[in-house]
Amino acid sequence: MAAKRKEPPLYTLTAGAIAGAVESTITYPTEFVKTQLQLQDGVKGGKVKAGGVAFKGPVDILVSTVRTQGIAAIYTGLSALVIGTAAKAGVRFFAFDQFRDLLKDSEGKTTGVRSVLAGLGAGMTEALLVVTPTETIKTKLIHDGNSANPQYRGLVHGTRSIIKAEGLGGIYRGVVPVMARQGANSAVRFGVYSSLNDLIKSRLAPGTPVPAAYTFGIGAIAGVITVYTTMPLDVVKTKMQALNAKQLYGGIVDCAWKVFKNEGVLSFWKGATPRLARLIMSGGIVFTVYEQVIQAIHSAAPITSS
Repeated sequence: MAAKRKEPPLYTLTAGAIAGAVESTITYPTEFVKTQLQLQDGVKGGKVKAGGVAFKGPVDILVSTVRTQGIAAIYTGLSALVIGTAAKAGVRFFAFDQFRDLLKDSEGKTTGVRSVLAGLGAGMTEALLVVTPTETIKTKLIHDGNSANPQYRGLVHGTRSIIKAEGLGGIYRGVVPVMARQGANSAVRFGVYSSLNDLIKSRLAPGTPVPAAYTFGIGAIAGVITVYTTMPLDVVKTKMQALNAKQLYGGIVDCAWKVFKNEGVLSFWKGATPRLARLIMSGGIVFTVYEQVIQAIHSAAPITSS
């Protein structure tokens, strides 16, 4: 991989945060559906969620939720995810740049393997600093909304209630599977994206930016590959962040075993369809918006390449 100009930290943080906020707002209904599918209880082949209501699939979740609770219900937990996604995307791109810089070889180049390692480090960093608490709060808000008498009255009240009842550990539930998932997510996504991006750049005139349509396309491809390789970690993560997780699971291994025993191996890919829909769009949106914001920043405040 050719050496790349190192962007100032403020640039990567700003562009990443804007890209993350835009992506999460556009794709949130798919995240809501995925989380609902993963929160459903039951044995192999079962389709009953925690509140006892049967969902037949992703479309039924959307239709039933809108019909019974209104369209705003499919955006339950959105504020937590937007804030978290903006922060995590900023941290992700910033951390990736820092790890990639540390992993450059003697010629100032970053190989495909080194890009994967940089992505792994970036994913685990964002998981620890941002993703775990925001994902936990989002999951609990959605799960609480399934009950007959929801106890949380929004993001602030929900967060305050969770911390009061469980302490700070309550919003760090499932930190191990979250770090594993985010590390794998970023390793795969950045590895695939960087390789395809460099392949396209090698076919363009030197200094020519990659067209936005190409950036969206390779971001979407990276998203597809990411979904199917990391889905089991995402399912375990969601299970461990549910309202009753503390009583049901003794840890990540116990959770994975109970999911396998009670629901079958295919349940580890439960919610793959809506997550796939989200990550195809997510990969395209995030990388496209990020690159466009970086270009806009350079146009407004040019810097000298380092």
